[in-house]
Amino acid sequence: MVELTIPTILTAAIIDSINPCAIAVMVFLLTYLISIGAKRRMLKLGSVYISVVFITYFLSGLGLLAFVQMLNLGSPIYLFAAVVAIIVGIINLKDFFWYGKGFTLQIPESRKPSINKYIKMSTFPATIILGFLVSLYELPCTGGVYIAILGLLARTGVSAVPVLLLYNFFFVLPLIVILVVVYKGASAESIAKWKDEKKKYMKLISGLFMLALGVWMLWSYGAGI
Repeated sequence: MVELTIPTILTAAIIDSINPCAIAVMVFLLTYLISIGAKRRMLKLGSVYISVVFITYFLSGLGLLAFVQMLNLGSPIYLFAAVVAIIVGIINLKDFFWYGKGFTLQIPESRKPSINKYIKMSTFPATIILGFLVSLYELPCTGGVYIAILGLLARTGVSAVPVLLLYNFFFVLPLIVILVVVYKGASAESIAKWKDEKKKYMKLISGLFMLALGVWMLWSYGAGI
């Protein structure tokens, strides 16, 4: 049986967390709050946003895994997750060489107006909705890694709650760091510029990891590990 180790979980979560989609909305939210002079409220609304993203991802992963285990679909989901990991890895590697060309993993353009609407509301209810919607809209960016981890969980029988809590904490950790750094005085624009400069390399790292993870999962399944 394949072993789901803490290094694997942490590596997957960190790779997942540095994708441009997850960082972009946080930067947009903080930039807007600073532009309207709401720096004091920024810490509260930023914390609410991060908390909602964490809770949504944790509960969705727990619910999907419970559904899979209830129907005894561990092996099919494991194979599906491995194939998804390979496909996502190839797409991300494509984006490193030809970013924006052809099919790419990003928040759909059709969803961005609704995200901007809730950002500009800048209220606690709107931020809760924003965190929930972004968690759903980010799935094209982040879903591949998460599905791979859920596939490993479905086959290993490891207790899901501590794994998903650990995974999702590290998934939102960069958002926490960005919030604290901007609140302490760093420019949200400088973070946005850094994200734009490094997004190709984020795609490269993610692509290599996802491709390796998917191939390893298929190999371990075929070898009966």
